Amino acid sequence: MAAPKKNQFWKKRSKHGRKLLFESPELLWKAAQEYFSWVDRNPWYRSEAIKSGNRTGDIIQVPTARPYTLSGFCLYVHASESFWRDFRSNENIQEGFSSVISRIEDIIRTQKFEGATVGVFNANIIAQDLGLRSKIDLDNKINFENLPEEKLDEYFKLMIENAAKTEKN
Repeated sequence: MAAPKKNQFWKKRSKHGRKLLFESPELLWKAAQEYFSWVDRNPWYRSEAIKSGNRTGDIIQVPTARPYTLSGFCLYVHASESFWRDFRSNENIQEGFSSVISRIEDIIRTQKFEGATVGVFNANIIAQDLGLRSKIDLDNKINFENLPEEKLDEYFKLMIENAAKTEKN
């Protein structure tokens, strides 16, 4: 049976709205520390063949670092990424949350960047994830109409070499 129309049952509630996921900046920071610690204790494993010795060719599991990610943190605390975006952009957020949010995002970004820099993580994937891009100057316009064929070949070889260097970096 449905509640009668124009009822006042809602007034009898002791609390309105849903409970906050993080009631204080300290609890948010503690959850982040737990996530970072969990990531550090739970590496990914990749299969690798032994290259020399009696066990040459045997496949072993090699631990590989797991990057900190915002999506991983959200999964860890049972929240969605849209919750995080809304939480981060909330103007009525309790004092102290903004600095904790920034610190968490800075730690995630730094760990990914440093991991890619030393070769632990794939630099291309991390650069793309962090929004780092190589800037190519497309404003230099060259008139190809009056160039001799040898110069065109030379120019195109140089362009291909530069593109290959850019891809490696």
